[in-house]
Amino acid sequence: MKLVNPLTAIFHPPPTPGVLAVFGHLDATVDAIGQLRKGGHTDFTVYSPIPRHEIEDALDQPVSPVRMFTLIGGIAGCAIGAWITLYMSYDWPLVLGGKPVGSIPPYVVIMFEMTVLFGALSTILGIAFNALFAARRLGTVAYDPRFTNDKFGIFVRA
Repeated sequence: MKLVNPLTAIFHPPPTPGVLAVFGHLDATVDAIGQLRKGGHTDFTVYSPIPRHEIEDALDQPVSPVRMFTLIGGIAGCAIGAWITLYMSYDWPLVLGGKPVGSIPPYVVIMFEMTVLFGALSTILGIAFNALFAARRLGTVAYDPRFTNDKFGIFVRA
């Protein structure tokens, strides 16, 4: 009896049936994307050896949700940095020269660093989260090694 690993379905989804088209020129690829959109197809994957603005304009994709992870992480990091510094100064006050215990200017550096740290970590988590669920939702799409050299490709799900 073979034991099934429950994570196999998540990390190695089954291949997706569909049609793979290979193009030698950018213009043909952009025209094919336009024809697919006119035909009502919205669920297809485009491969390119280099980033091209023409393809991005033809695809007209929505903005990535990863930026919201970064924003939330940055705000949380700034708030945690402010809380940590203020809590430390009131828990263990160092009164020097009559300066206030909770002075904001020295804490801006800690707040900035925590903003960058939490923003970066939440961005990595957002990328991993979206990639995991996109792979699970989309399945495994066909790929041709020619797409890394000089060819363009479109994979249309059946």
